[in-house]
Order: sequence, then C-alpha cells, then structure tokens
Amino acid sequence: MLQRFDERNRDIIVSVGGRLTHRDKAAVSPFDSAVQGGDAVWEGLRLFRGRIFRLEQHLARLRRSALALAFTSVPSDEQITAEIRRTLAANGMTDGVHIRLTLTRGVKITSGMDPRLNQAGPTLIVLPEHKDPVYDPAGITLITSSVRRPPPDCLDPKIHHANLLPSILAKIEANAAGADEAIMLDQRGFVAETNATHLFLVGGGALGTPSTAACPEGITRAAVLELAAAAGIACEVGDFSLAQFYAADEVFVTGTMGGIAPVTRIDGRVIGDGRPGPVTARLSALLDEATLATGTPVTGAPAG
Repeated sequence: MLQRFDERNRDIIVSVGGRLTHRDKAAVSPFDSAVQGGDAVWEGLRLFRGRIFRLEQHLARLRRSALALAFTSVPSDEQITAEIRRTLAANGMTDGVHIRLTLTRGVKITSGMDPRLNQAGPTLIVLPEHKDPVYDPAGITLITSSVRRPPPDCLDPKIHHANLLPSILAKIEANAAGADEAIMLDQRGFVAETNATHLFLVGGGALGTPSTAACPEGITRAAVLELAAAAGIACEVGDFSLAQFYAADEVFVTGTMGGIAPVTRIDGRVIGDGRPGPVTARLSALLDEATLATGTPVTGAPAG
C-alpha cells in the first residue's frame, strides 16, 4: 500500500507560522525545534462536507500533548480553528480533505536541546491535502514488527508527539515483507497498535481492542467504541495476544487517515474467510454516517 500523488494537490496553499504560501515555497526554519529534535505535537483531521470530524477532541489532545512537553504557550482553539479555516478557504477546499496539523515548540535562538532556547513561541503548521481514505476497502495485510512500543515509564504514549521513528522503522519492515502495515507489540508482548492505526478484533460478534497503555488514545478508536456501544455491540478493552488476533473472525484497523479498514491476513494467517466481515461493514457504515452528519463547520459549504 503506497499512497500516490494527487494532481489536485500540486498547487495547494499551506500555512506555516501564520503565513499562507504555495507548498513549494513553504519554509520551516532550520532552527525550529521540529527540525532539530522532532520536538512537536500533531493531529490528523478529516474534512467532510465543510465539517471537521471531532475537531474539539483533536484540539484537546493537541493541547494536552503540548502541555505535557512544557510548551510555554499554546494557541487557543479559536486561533487554531481560524487558521484552519483561512487555509481551507485559500484552497477552496470543502470535502474529502485530510489536514496535518502540527504545533512545534518554535524557533530556537541557537542550536541545542534546551527548551529555554525557544523564545519566539510555537510554530503552527496547517497542511491540507485532497486525500481519500488510504486503505483498500477489500482488506489489508499486516506483519508483526520487531520494533516495540515503549512503555509509559520510557515515553508516555499519551503525548501525541512528532518523533515517529519507531513507527517508521516498523513501516520499513512491513514494506520489506510486502505487507501494508506492521503490528507493534508492547514490552510484554501484547498487541499495542500498528505503525499508523489502532486494532480491533471480532469474535462471536463481540469486539476486542488493546488498551492504550503503550499507544496513543485514538480519536477514531474512541468513536468506534461509542458507535459499537450505541449499536449494542459488546467490546472488551484489555490485553490481547497475537494468537487471539490470528484466530479472530474479523480484524480491522481504525485511524483518521483511513477510517475503518478490514484486515484479511496477519503474518501469513488468513483472518476469518479472508474477506471483510459483517461487524466491520456495520461499524464502517455507522462511522461514515457519523462523519457526514457531525463535526465542526469550518467552511462555507452547505452541510448535509
């Protein structure tokens, strides 16, 4: 699974530090903390029919992460939302858009790790792209990576930070194995998530999903849990082994970039009958309905 360049994005306008500019002319200072140490937090947002799904929850997670990293200042939700609106308007975007929202600690007065060198305030980057869900609706394949998710006493997974090297290393292993994504285990050997998404399994019509002890708390994951509860689908949150995923009737992943995507094979094992299952299909339909019917209006496009 390799994303392809979309011609609609050739001349997009992005916002860097409040400045709107063509993608080819956008510039981040070499003194910015994101460049020097991956010192930034981020969110992935989805725009549907003029609305961003669960924007409030995304901005709350962004703020929690920035505060955990001791950012001295964080733009208000209103300021961030206004910049998102301004950037979308500059591109004439109203639907089918993915937004990468990044907040760095900002520009340093000289190179170094000390956060006290950041005296200019944070840098907000708004990168919108025309982008459909990236996963094949017919199903994706996974392998298990040798790269583990760190435990909370090493790096708290509640911090949604921009240092993504563990995920990138896991994705390299998936690419080498010819798989779409890689499962990452925690330090005890239980399934945590993939390099880019959260995981669910289905057995006997009920759901199971790993806890977030070793991975970020997903916004889409939370939405799926709420939709399942409202639909009367039981769900257990806890520790799950690879063997339980191998034996599941259905497996699917969740994330802002791809919504819900069925998994048809893990480490060479066929999941269920090798096709998307009925619980996955039902929850996909419910999530589609929710994303189209709810969200924060951010463009002038009519909703509904």
